[in-house]
Amino acid sequence: MDRRQRKTREAIFRAFIEILSKKDFNNITVGEIIEKADIGRATFYAHFETKEFLLKELCEELFCHVFDSVGDVHNDHRHIFECEAPDSVFLHLFQHLKKNDNNILDLLSGHNNELFMRYFKTNLQKLVASQLNMFDSSKSKSLPESFRINHISAVFVETVCWWVNNGMKETPETITEYFFLSV
Repeated sequence: MDRRQRKTREAIFRAFIEILSKKDFNNITVGEIIEKADIGRATFYAHFETKEFLLKELCEELFCHVFDSVGDVHNDHRHIFECEAPDSVFLHLFQHLKKNDNNILDLLSGHNNELFMRYFKTNLQKLVASQLNMFDSSKSKSLPESFRINHISAVFVETVCWWVNNGMKETPETITEYFFLSV
C-alpha cells in the first residue's frame, strides 16, 4: 500500500472510530463516514466493501499490530500504532489500552462494546494459543487446550473490563502481573 492509500485508510479509520464512540454501529451510514473522513464515496468503496468490512478491518488492524510483534518483539512495527514492543504481548496490549491509542477505550466501553469485544476476544484467542506455553500447564493437564485458551482469553477480557471500570489506576505492568496471577 502506498503512502497516499495508507493515509486515506487511516483517515477512514479515525473518522469511523470517532463516530463509533458516539453512535451505535447499526445507525452509522457510509455517508457519515465519508463526510467525517473528507473523502469521496468511490474512495471509501475502493478501500472497504461495506461498513461491516470496515469494522472487521479496523479490529484486525488494531490487533495485528500486537500480534505482528509476537515473533519479533524488539523490532519497531507500524500499523495504526507506532511503538517499541515490550517482551510480553499481554503487557503490550495493556500499554496501548493505558495510552488509549486510537481511542480504543471508546470502542471497548462505548455503544458498540459487545461487537468490538467479540472481535477482540476472537483475536485474543489466537494470541493466547500462540502464547500458551507462558501459562502453567502443570495444574491443567487434564483440561482440553481449547478450554484453556477460552478461559485465559475470558480472564484477560475481564481483567481489561475491571481495570477500565476502576479508572485504570494500576500501571500496565501491575495489571499484567494481576492477569498472570489469576490464570
